[in-house]
Amino acid sequence: MTTFAIVHGAGDVGWSWHLVAQALHTKGHTVVAPDLPTEDESKDLTDWATTVVEALPSTTDTDDVVVVGHSFGGLTAPLVAARVNAKALVLVTAMLPRPGEAPGDWWANTGYADSGLEDQFWHDVPPHLAEEFKKLERDTSENSMAKPWPLDAMPSVPTHFVLCTEDRFFTPDFMRRVVADRLGVEPLELAAGHCAQLSRPVELAELLERFA
Repeated sequence: MTTFAIVHGAGDVGWSWHLVAQALHTKGHTVVAPDLPTEDESKDLTDWATTVVEALPSTTDTDDVVVVGHSFGGLTAPLVAARVNAKALVLVTAMLPRPGEAPGDWWANTGYADSGLEDQFWHDVPPHLAEEFKKLERDTSENSMAKPWPLDAMPSVPTHFVLCTEDRFFTPDFMRRVVADRLGVEPLELAAGHCAQLSRPVELAELLERFA
């Protein structure tokens, strides 16, 4: 069966993917979702990718690894996919990089504008899960925001995008434009907010399993 390597977003931890992991485990898959060293100013995106690669079981056949990147994790997931020659790369309401672009410049370069909507992250997440997430939330290092994205291009693996149609942070119209411009694929759509791994974990797991 497939191993799913999860790259969480900025300020996040692997815990937020535990419900998706449970759903995939019931189908016989393996899931790794390590906490990335996001607060460590001595680390950058390359180091974050190393954390994910090193979390893979030693017996893993990398031809059957699906790398998943969420939100800011969309900048690290391609680095993982390139290093393990992944079976597929799935980006979930994620930032899409360009070679040489610093993550801190992504917002202006894509024309991102705050939606102005309240509760951009938790509006469809069960309250007890939102509260637990907030207890675990962490900072993101300035170093990871400043260094240029290191690859010359996106990795040559099948790449897919899950667009969350109720996302108030990366709104659907904005993300459709960015996906068309930077990835050139037709996104899959999921009726969920930005934290679909907590609000629609079973539905998200079903989408991910398409690439197993």
